[in-house]
Amino acid sequence: MLSKKLGIKRNKFILVGILFIFISLTIPVSTFAPVLKSEIIYQLDKKTDKPTEIVPINLDFSIIIPKINANAKVIKNVDPFNSKIYQRALTQGVAHAKDTSTPDKSGNTFIFAHSAGNWYEANQFNAVFYLLNKLETGDEIIVYYQSQKYIYTVNETKIINGNELNYMSSKIGQNQLTLMTCWPPGTTLKRLVVISTLKND
Repeated sequence: MLSKKLGIKRNKFILVGILFIFISLTIPVSTFAPVLKSEIIYQLDKKTDKPTEIVPINLDFSIIIPKINANAKVIKNVDPFNSKIYQRALTQGVAHAKDTSTPDKSGNTFIFAHSAGNWYEANQFNAVFYLLNKLETGDEIIVYYQSQKYIYTVNETKIINGNELNYMSSKIGQNQLTLMTCWPPGTTLKRLVVISTLKND
């Protein structure tokens, strides 16, 4: 009788152990699976010689990055300092930071796609910009704003600390586009910034 009770207790411990192992494996898989998926698609696309035309999601405000096959709606005037507001916006696309410029005006148009602060939310956000690290000087970024097409050329990419906010400020007389996402993908440790300027017609 005692040995039977000990056996039942041991089986419960084994089941609990298996459950913990399953949960510990599910967390990194659910967080980083979208990153891996984006990387695989990118590598497969690189092998095809024929470039595919990307049709913008909308003409009101959207962004296309041909090199990484990114195509997203831009949600305008999102508060980058209020996580509830920007995380809600990022379920619909990427976010244009409130009080920064728009492509039709001189200044800095700042667009971001953060990872969430919690592991279980991280894979819902930031997916559009997972591959920003692939961008190099000279690559093109296309923004559609109020039915106008704006083509930017990448000048610089860099990894910065999360508290560096000067990248949102405008440069007088320059039409600039700055993209920002969390880095590494699925975390909030650092930020990856891509700076580009409007291509002259």
